[in-house]
Amino acid sequence: MTVEIVVYNIASALKAQEGGADRVELCDNPGEGGTTPSFGTVEVVRANLGIDVYVMIRPRGGDFCYSSYEFHAMKRDIYQAQKLSVDGIVLGILNPDGTIDKKRCKELIDKARPLKVTCHRAFDMTRDPFQALEDCIEVGFDRILTSGGQMQAVQGAALIGELIKRANGRIAIMPGSGVNENTVEEIVAKTGTTEIHFSAAATTDSLMQYRNPAIAGMGSDEGSEFKLKTVDPERIKAIRALAEKKLEETKR
Repeated sequence: MTVEIVVYNIASALKAQEGGADRVELCDNPGEGGTTPSFGTVEVVRANLGIDVYVMIRPRGGDFCYSSYEFHAMKRDIYQAQKLSVDGIVLGILNPDGTIDKKRCKELIDKARPLKVTCHRAFDMTRDPFQALEDCIEVGFDRILTSGGQMQAVQGAALIGELIKRANGRIAIMPGSGVNENTVEEIVAKTGTTEIHFSAAATTDSLMQYRNPAIAGMGSDEGSEFKLKTVDPERIKAIRALAEKKLEETKR
């Protein structure tokens, strides 16, 4: 079982490696679903991780239909990622009609080589997942991250299983979104997947001793200024163990 952990900061990447992850997807802006991280962050993560590092190439939150300016920014971000010797990138571009933008995706994939390239959950916003599967294969994606067109992968498990069958080894299909201790066994049982993507999220308390009582968090009153998002290595180990046990059971 290959385990990919999505991380949004340096500490989380280090914790993911500690927990035995095989790969991290390095992003910024969890509230936006992940955007391109700073290249200072990429450089530090790459220098301190011995596992694969994939970098999100997404210039903004929102939809996946990008302007020519945003497309140019994506090309420049790929160039920077290559210079920092990451192992792969994660991207996806759609046409307004809900199909994969094959022309621009292929241009980015060709530019990224020899890096591996994953199509992210833009895939879940396509109008026809089976056509999108064939389009992703045609343009050269190595992997698709998908929740099966649903909010969480457990809800889209039947479709994910069918995508894996239709892919027939031509491209990797990796379930993601809501993969945790309570759902991973069902997802593996229904799909037969050999790759999973999750966050193993945790929070740690800020080291700040002085805390302005008038401001709990920048732009909110939730106390988020003093809650640091990270990853729980023990959760990674536990979720992997459940997934691998269930995968073995499905092979019998």
